[in-house]
Amino acid sequence: MTGLVVPPAFAARAALGPAWADWLDALPRLVRDLLGEWDLKPDGDLRHGETALAVPVRTSTDRAAILKVTWPHWEAETEHVALQRWHGGGAVELLRADPRRLALLLERAHHADLTTVPDDAASEIVGRLYRRLHVPATPQLRTLTSQVAEWTDRLAALPRDAPVPHRFVQQAVSLGRAFTADPATDGTLVHTDLHHLNVLAAEREPWLAIDPKPLSGDPHYEVAPMLWNRWDEAVASDLRGRLRRRMDVLTETGELDHERTRDWVVFRMMCNALWAIEDAAARPGGLTAEDHRWFDVSVAVVKAVLD
Repeated sequence: MTGLVVPPAFAARAALGPAWADWLDALPRLVRDLLGEWDLKPDGDLRHGETALAVPVRTSTDRAAILKVTWPHWEAETEHVALQRWHGGGAVELLRADPRRLALLLERAHHADLTTVPDDAASEIVGRLYRRLHVPATPQLRTLTSQVAEWTDRLAALPRDAPVPHRFVQQAVSLGRAFTADPATDGTLVHTDLHHLNVLAAEREPWLAIDPKPLSGDPHYEVAPMLWNRWDEAVASDLRGRLRRRMDVLTETGELDHERTRDWVVFRMMCNALWAIEDAAARPGGLTAEDHRWFDVSVAVVKAVLD
């Protein structure tokens, strides 16, 4: 691949700052180096998410694969550890890794994700994946308690006039402190970002998880992303009923405690609001319409699981 062109929508992330701009400038050469070193041939159009470029390739044995190269950030540092631990059981198989360059060679899955199947069926599929992916964590992983302790302190520092109900912030702070002191908060390998778009149809198994942001944590922490995704579909029906139904199916199929799952959902939704507030404070112009939409989503999810 002599003339790799980074997709414009991904290249636009250079506007996020010098670190992004420098990494994107170096990305074409990095991909070319990896293709040569790993004896890979490009095999299709480039794909990308928020933080990674995915290059469809063929290996020297003509296996269809994906070369994934990720922008350096802590959540990506141990993706290979989780994939090695799962060894293809419920997740895409890791074929090769260069942790220093955050480069992974992965089993190639299809484009179809869980937005293509009915809502209950999607939740059942993810619930079954929970049972397979939630294995004892390896020591290389960050612990959920260490993250929760930091996030709880930042939630506690939010002013009373923050753009989400103060009572929900207070509840999240109380939950965060309890979770930090609870030994059950750590010890299980959790994906942390398992939702409809991160489960793809595949050849080896009907559905496989992709893109883990792994922690040594609590299986009940997993459920929240399944509630805030497929949002327009939920809004178009009985929002409260749809979200509660998803949580019921996920906890029953995944063999999770309903109340502990509810508490983690409340905590995670308020953390999402916190991060949106912090991001807005760090950029010119402050809060955007998208930020306010996200606050509405966060509050609606909390109300749905608490009512």
